[in-house]
Amino acid sequence: MNKKKIINDPVYGFINIPSDLVFDLIEHPYFQRLRYIKQLGMTHLVYPGALHTRFHHALGAMHLMGTAVETLCNKGVDITLEEKEGLTIAILLHDVGHGPFSHALEQTIVEEVNHEDISILLMNKINEAFNGRLTLAISIFKGTYHKNFLHQLVSSQLDMDRMDYLNRDSFFTGVSEGVISSDRIIKMLNVKDNGIAVEEKGIYSIEKFLISRRLMYWQVYLHKTVIAAEQLLCKIFKRSRELALEGTRFPVTPALGYFLENVIDKEEFISNSKHLDTFALLDDTDVMAAVKIWANSDDFVLKTLCHNLINRKLFHVDITTEMPDPEFVKQLTANAVKYYNISQHEAEYFVFTDSIRNNAYNKGDGNIHILMKNGNIKDITLASDNSNLEALSKTVSKHILCYSKDLL
Repeated sequence: MNKKKIINDPVYGFINIPSDLVFDLIEHPYFQRLRYIKQLGMTHLVYPGALHTRFHHALGAMHLMGTAVETLCNKGVDITLEEKEGLTIAILLHDVGHGPFSHALEQTIVEEVNHEDISILLMNKINEAFNGRLTLAISIFKGTYHKNFLHQLVSSQLDMDRMDYLNRDSFFTGVSEGVISSDRIIKMLNVKDNGIAVEEKGIYSIEKFLISRRLMYWQVYLHKTVIAAEQLLCKIFKRSRELALEGTRFPVTPALGYFLENVIDKEEFISNSKHLDTFALLDDTDVMAAVKIWANSDDFVLKTLCHNLINRKLFHVDITTEMPDPEFVKQLTANAVKYYNISQHEAEYFVFTDSIRNNAYNKGDGNIHILMKNGNIKDITLASDNSNLEALSKTVSKHILCYSKDLL
């Protein structure tokens, strides 16, 4: 069988599958599952084009990794054939642990467990099936391999993951502020002291990259209507689990029913392979099928929340730098109790607070290093004459207040 396939990608054009092993990994059920998990959760309810998947993204990141490796090798960086394949596999599978609707339901279906943890568990299972051929890739992914710069290409503040999702998400949402010069950034990459560095002449492309990332967070990932939709989905899952734990049985897929009826913590999830096997059966279709069924539920709260999501009747969201006025929240909750004729506890599904964070650049957390012409290394915030970058290194936290529009 010819496994040297070419994939036509809307962002980069033709993507080559570099080896038989990579082809077989793409064919694996764990990876094929990513076709049915949206990259941007509920963002399509704001930007209708945002229907691309984790499958798209993983292939795009793999393509960028190939370009990065070629660039570094041309500059004399020592990367063996085995390491090249390890890098390709590590970036290809970096998101294999995502659950339905990506970040929207993360740590909701399985509490305290993020997608990176699940990715490692799934990669270990695949490695067993492939007789240890992923061992190097897993070592690179976890950051335990002695060439640290390889891990930085997979996971850092300037990795192929971020470069692809900024390009891809801006392409499919139509938000042009997210477009970055990924080709130029990659061509400017080098290695210094076992770490990735960007040559000084690429500094303006890095500035644009950081600013684009910040803008994409406010305009896409943390858009108030996206928050409203994803919070609504989380409340639906929370209510359905609450009812399931009280004994209600829903006509849902076995995999979704398994996680509704069992609260599984991180330690238990890791120690029992059945949990992982069942999680690997979940995707967006399980959740949306359930939402459509629950829209006819006997439970008023669940029925209303599901009906609202299906018909895009989303929460009103206030985003503020100060904590919401407790008296206003209390009044809204009282309004919900009266308007819907429900209990105080049930009203909390229609009125609630939370917080959001935007940190375009975590100074000190795997810094972006600039390789100066004299051979010295400087952090981007020190090397750049753009004073805005220092501000970008500070985490911006904001408070949100969500409530049903019926209560206005």
